[in-house]
Amino acid sequence: MMEIENLCLSVRKRAFERKAPKTPEHVGASWYNDDLTYNGVSKTLFIILPTPGCAWALGDSGGCTMCSYVSDCTLEKIDTETIIRIFNDHLSRFDIESEDRISVKLFASGSFLNPYELPIDARDEILKILVGMDNVCEIIVESRPEYVKEDVLDDIFSIIGDKLFEVSIGLETYNDYTRLNKINKGFTSKDFEKSVELIKSLRENKGYNIKSKAYIFVKPILLDEKESIDESIETAKYCEMIGVDRVSFCPATIHGGTLIERLWRKGAYQPPWIWSCIEIINTVRKEVNIPALLDTSGFGSRRGPYNCKKCNKELKHKIIDSNLTQDIISYDCECKNDWLAEVKNADMNQSKVKIKHLPLY
Repeated sequence: MMEIENLCLSVRKRAFERKAPKTPEHVGASWYNDDLTYNGVSKTLFIILPTPGCAWALGDSGGCTMCSYVSDCTLEKIDTETIIRIFNDHLSRFDIESEDRISVKLFASGSFLNPYELPIDARDEILKILVGMDNVCEIIVESRPEYVKEDVLDDIFSIIGDKLFEVSIGLETYNDYTRLNKINKGFTSKDFEKSVELIKSLRENKGYNIKSKAYIFVKPILLDEKESIDESIETAKYCEMIGVDRVSFCPATIHGGTLIERLWRKGAYQPPWIWSCIEIINTVRKEVNIPALLDTSGFGSRRGPYNCKKCNKELKHKIIDSNLTQDIISYDCECKNDWLAEVKNADMNQSKVKIKHLPLY
């Protein structure tokens, strides 16, 4: 086992020991707002389904260095009846019928396509419910690449017909070394490329209305500010080159019970500047020809991307607006000079600490 897996497993076990049990009702969540779809801006319903949690995080790997979503799950299998009841409850909370078209994003805190996490009969029933709603134009799910299989997608499209179905995969970076040794993702670029190729093949050869999206993680551990900017931009270019349909940048926030939190508490890690995020998204919108989104979770908070108190909030709103328009973000603040100095001098402050010597406690 790699050192990074040992570290993640150790941190994860300690987090589980302190974790209060959660019921399926506590796990389920939903919200409703404007978002960019493949046919322009429309209302989007986000639903977090109750699941046992990500199989990768629950296994011997310890999961990814930055993610604590498994801690928000039940850690125990949930029967289909309960999942559907909670799904329908959240579906009924919003005035969906009044919209001409909506997009639905289904989060499973792991892989929607993994039958251990979401039973097949629950998956199929959820899809049948959504297909019965004429104004649902897109269904977006998340999955690790190993669960993106032709027979699974055949089954899904036998239910959803010509509705658009997007599979979002946490690629995080084009760089295999970073993904394996700094994020502990457990798969290679070749694995990701196979999933994208399958999606393209099903669209071309079987006529499925299927798309792919890559999540790109901004600033993994042991990358300095400039490296994280450069790697994020290069990842978007790589995604376009291999045929990914769109990308979504996920700047680091400090999740509890993770390796990244341990380093942050020791003063050995800080989330990216918001300026770094803007540099990434502006460059990508100029140089890459597929839609690019930037998540603003945690912006301006102690555990999230930061600038200064003067501009944090306004920049967050500008990013949210630009996600809908895909426009370049223009803004200035005196704290930008501090960011530029850090980026320029990043090499001087770079950590040379080997992974196995990271101070955890």
